[in-house]
Amino acid sequence: MPVDPHRFDDEIDAPAALLSRLRVAAADRGEGRLTGHAAQKILKNFGATMSAEPGEKKPRQFRNNSFDPRTLGGYTGPGKSVRDPKELTSIMETMISARGWKEPVAVSSVLSRWDDLMGSYFADHVKPEGFQDGVVTVRCSTTAWATQVKLMRGEILQTFSRELGDGVVQKIVVHGPHTPSWKKGKFVAPYGRGPRDTYG
Repeated sequence: MPVDPHRFDDEIDAPAALLSRLRVAAADRGEGRLTGHAAQKILKNFGATMSAEPGEKKPRQFRNNSFDPRTLGGYTGPGKSVRDPKELTSIMETMISARGWKEPVAVSSVLSRWDDLMGSYFADHVKPEGFQDGVVTVRCSTTAWATQVKLMRGEILQTFSRELGDGVVQKIVVHGPHTPSWKKGKFVAPYGRGPRDTYG
């Protein structure tokens, strides 16, 4: 005779009542009874779990003994790996090299230290303006300084070779000071002497 799950009686078997309540709740949820095979599997796993010694660890079994969980990604193990985080410096160097910016960036770093490399007095009168295709362009404050720098091209090239390596900077182009135009109007006298050098 089935036990009434809602009956409270001191003489009722508590485990039987609990089981009956679970069955009623499962029926209310629309869950059917387990088949014989499913019930046996649950009982088998439950029995194995209850019989295991406390603290006992069983090795995880995989269907294929050659299966390696690390192949799923997210785990690289000890030691260096291509998936390890990279330093920002290394990333920037790789990008600069891949895009062909290595030489321009290297020359720009030297030009940014122009004052230290050439001396403050020299740097006050000779300013680097750019680098392109192995050519560094400088601008001088006076024509006298432009003449002097033209005579010093060899020394300046040696400085670049020491800092960057041979062949990076191949030529120094020297420009004089920016001068205002003395041309007024659209007519120009032919064979005129033009403005004199009044800028040093």
